[in-house]
Amino acid sequence: MSSSPRQLRVASVQFESAPADKEANFLKVEAFTAEAAAQGVRLVVFPEGCISGYWFVRNLTLPQLATLAEPIPSGLSTQRLIALARRHSISVGAGWFEAGASGKFYNSYVVALPDGTVHCHRKLHAFEHEAVRSGGELTVFDLPDGFRAGVLICYDCNLIENVRLTALRGAEILIAPHQTGAVRSRNPHLMGLIERVVWDNRHRDPAAIQREFLGDKGRGWLMRWLPSRAHDNGMFLIFSNGVGVDDDEIRTGNAMILDPYGRVLAETSAAADAMVVADLDGSLLENATGRLWLRARRPELYGPLTQRTGQECDTRELKFQE
Repeated sequence: MSSSPRQLRVASVQFESAPADKEANFLKVEAFTAEAAAQGVRLVVFPEGCISGYWFVRNLTLPQLATLAEPIPSGLSTQRLIALARRHSISVGAGWFEAGASGKFYNSYVVALPDGTVHCHRKLHAFEHEAVRSGGELTVFDLPDGFRAGVLICYDCNLIENVRLTALRGAEILIAPHQTGAVRSRNPHLMGLIERVVWDNRHRDPAAIQREFLGDKGRGWLMRWLPSRAHDNGMFLIFSNGVGVDDDEIRTGNAMILDPYGRVLAETSAAADAMVVADLDGSLLENATGRLWLRARRPELYGPLTQRTGQECDTRELKFQE
């Protein structure tokens, strides 16, 4: 067993984003970052699309989307995130919609490091708007605290190939920002909507919203697959999610941090903005089951994984069939 002294205190935040109100959303990011830094956190992770707002985007006109989106890294949100990371000497990750070159748009996630370095991941399986493109590159980088991290946004994590490739590039921590839980579906075994009245009555009837957040629309669904992504690839996993009203859906929060054995180190089921904190012990990595399995791979058998079968379908088309 390794006696690695590496330790990293991390935080995962869930919060309810206001659509298109970047100032209000960024104030929440600033407040939670300050709180995290005060607790000795070195990496704080916020949800997908949390700065811009998320699900309302699908109904925007192209000019409205263009107004909402920002260039990265020259845009105001990136520069503000860099300043925040520097101010508190902490790595900070948050998401919004990016205005790329040649009129292209992306669902992007930015991790700002304390030295001003920026890493940007473009969602590989985007579907939020017909003008939002899918990214084409994995994102793996070194944190200043001796750990290597990768980013996969929401639907990206559904595909086991994306997580495995991120692990093969050396990622020890998977940053996994989401906007999920309680999504509409025609599949009787997959989530389903939470009625708005249940959320609105959460203070008068907390048991009702807890049943939904902990059941198959929230934590129950997450625990079918999220621990396996961490365990099978021998990575820590930081799951950050929206919570509360997101246009016509209710996000279920369930922010959690998992270890390389798929065990939950910290989590919340609060029906509110919340943060969880955990200390990552680097000594768990070397002999984690998933890392041993990575060494047992036989790449010569896996050629068919890179070949099209004819069953492939655009993520947006698949998403709106659910």
